[in-house]
Amino acid sequence: MSDTGPHAYQTLTPDVVMDALASVGLYGDGRQQALSSYENRVYQLHLEDGPVVVAKFYRPQRWSESQILEEHAFSAELMAAEIPVIGPLLLEGRTLHHFGGFAFSVSPNRGGRAPELDDPDVLEWIGRFLARIHTVGSARPFATRPALNLQSFGTDSRDWLLAHEMVPLDVQSAWTKAAEQALDLIAAYPCLAPSQRRQDSDAEPIRQIRLHGDCHPGNILWTPLESPAASGPGPHFVDLDDARSGPAVQDLWMLLSGDRQQRTRQLGALVDGYEQFREFDRRETALIEPLRTLRLIHYSAWLARRWSDPTFPINFPWFGSSDYWQGQVQMLEEQIEAMQEAPLVV
Repeated sequence: MSDTGPHAYQTLTPDVVMDALASVGLYGDGRQQALSSYENRVYQLHLEDGPVVVAKFYRPQRWSESQILEEHAFSAELMAAEIPVIGPLLLEGRTLHHFGGFAFSVSPNRGGRAPELDDPDVLEWIGRFLARIHTVGSARPFATRPALNLQSFGTDSRDWLLAHEMVPLDVQSAWTKAAEQALDLIAAYPCLAPSQRRQDSDAEPIRQIRLHGDCHPGNILWTPLESPAASGPGPHFVDLDDARSGPAVQDLWMLLSGDRQQRTRQLGALVDGYEQFREFDRRETALIEPLRTLRLIHYSAWLARRWSDPTFPINFPWFGSSDYWQGQVQMLEEQIEAMQEAPLVV
């Protein structure tokens, strides 16, 4: 899962992108624009016959073919349920294609702006669609995609960073101590640390369902009411590349910001919309800060694992310095405090 060799995308030139599209019967007119994506390479391309499409070239060795196809199948299920998810097109009977050593897919282009998350009506609208996504997601489990848990996001990330000496010596002791204390607190949640589940507990376990997995505001495109978009106004969910199993609240908490009062109000609006279609398990609010902490540790490991990709030093020049890691220590200490506070109440 780590990048230790030459840059994986060094051979993905504009000509290769055009030839890849031509291999599935799509011919570009020469206009292509790289879209914001660090994990994969994503391009907006104009076709000769008019339409605009988006081509995603998957990072080699990140997901297996079966894991990518499982994401595509989940997208297809969501679209069949008339949920505004932008999934890959079926071309020549397939959604996943290969060219020049890369796996790629092609999706329709959809415009939109960032959702106004200060508007409770917008949050309620998003909440309704998240409930519908989770209703489909709860119908069956993923067979090959991993779960979001203490091991995959927390322990593995910490161990990799330390084994590869990514934390500077002057900060290593403080960061290790803070990370261990944070992970110990997370281990108390059976939903996130199933191997440590108490056998004497009579409580119904929090469900693990198929999720969007990375439902931050950048992965929601908002189409205004007056837009002529064929798929209708409101939120459109993009980029299921991080789809995995986990608790439902994972797809809600990244839409929260501000102080405790603001986050409580935002979560309340999301849940108001959510419960128009599906019951929300209030116990999951206790997972918000543990999930935020896991993402914090995982994010550092993700940056470190991808550092051989020239895109990362260019876009994240602050990563790896002692100042960066001292900031991480402070954030982990803040998260340790936050995990010991009472959860948000909705």
